[in-house]
Amino acid sequence: MPLQAFISGCAGLALTADERAFFAEARPCGLILFARNCDAPDQISDLVDDFRNSVGEERLLVLIDQEGGRVQRLRPPHWRKLPPGRTFGRLFETDPDLAEEAARLVAHLTARELALLGINVNCVPVLDVPARGADEIIGDRAYSHDPDIVARLGRCVAEGCLDGGVLPVIKHIPGHGRAPADSHLALPTVDASPAELGDVDFRPFAALADLPVAMTAHVLLTALDAERPASVSPSIMSKVIRGRIGFDGLVMSDDLSMGALEGSVSERAQAVIAAGSDLVLHCNGDLAEMKAIAEVVPGLRGEAGRRYDAAFAQVRHDVPFDADRAEALLAEALELKH
Repeated sequence: MPLQAFISGCAGLALTADERAFFAEARPCGLILFARNCDAPDQISDLVDDFRNSVGEERLLVLIDQEGGRVQRLRPPHWRKLPPGRTFGRLFETDPDLAEEAARLVAHLTARELALLGINVNCVPVLDVPARGADEIIGDRAYSHDPDIVARLGRCVAEGCLDGGVLPVIKHIPGHGRAPADSHLALPTVDASPAELGDVDFRPFAALADLPVAMTAHVLLTALDAERPASVSPSIMSKVIRGRIGFDGLVMSDDLSMGALEGSVSERAQAVIAAGSDLVLHCNGDLAEMKAIAEVVPGLRGEAGRRYDAAFAQVRHDVPFDADRAEALLAEALELKH
């Protein structure tokens, strides 16, 4: 059986016998890790190896959100403290070249840290452009309020990931920065015009449309689809994400278990695939929900399979790296934060 078009979570620090059996039968193409799954380097490596062995495939996606600041699943003492994205934007205001170098090298340093654990996907860069009055769920995770600065720093972060052997994920396409609510809890409704969205929200994503992987936003953009959030909207996928933005890489949904979506997890998964996403993402580690999703998602074939293969092909290996310079720039960024 081919790999299936979904990324799963797991409940704890090690796979249970039931999870192991499920992964062997359902064959998800990826696993996403959260703080509940991460205690120590050897433990994470064992968990990742167990997942790959259970599925019976080496080339699987193993994801984590290691942005920095509020969103950092791996923390000291085993892993480096990282600044939020906005720190690089603040540095950009006084020294753009240094900010770009810092963003790239810190991302490379982080990627090397992840790769040692068997993690090959970091869900960065955040390309959302925060709007005045928006919910703080994005906040300082964004590099700047200027879409062009977001694009420049996002490019550096993505290139740093690829240089360090890890796939980046641009998020949350086509834009979450205007959201007046936290999509983890409720569906945000955005009434901006197509022109406003195009001038600001879409610009960083269009500038980075050549990158390998993107994650969609659970946000209702009423001017584009008044009934369905972007993540489950066929028209937004075809006309905006694949069309106007021009992204032809692998597209995954944001987490299916978030409060922004309606219906059962099976219905949500079917809606994501019907909209044109390549992969479904489910994060909470609930085995019953994982089984329900596995029953309705397709195999990783056709265009989704091509994009999956193309994503892996973009990762670079053995790129020269000045670790001392990266550490110095990280220290400078952490000082700037305060």
